[in-house]
Amino acid sequence: MNEFDYQVEAALYPGRKAKGNRSPRYRRFDTAADAVRFAVEEMEGCQLRGSVLEIEESRYDDRQIRKLYDAPEYPLVRSEK
Repeated sequence: MNEFDYQVEAALYPGRKAKGNRSPRYRRFDTAADAVRFAVEEMEGCQLRGSVLEIEESRYDDRQIRKLYDAPEYPLVRSEK
């Protein structure tokens, strides 16, 4: 994850919920940092699994999204959950 640019536009494709309503197919964010924050802090754990963050030609799975959130370079304040 070296030299990851948290300031570029990103698309987030959520994983499927275990049961219940369908999730939106994807959501666009002005910055990758916002997409990563949303994925980790706002989505249910079961929905985070299987999610994909897409930035230009690169794709990041749910484990990589979590690593981006936990990285020291992550620019946003983390939730106190």
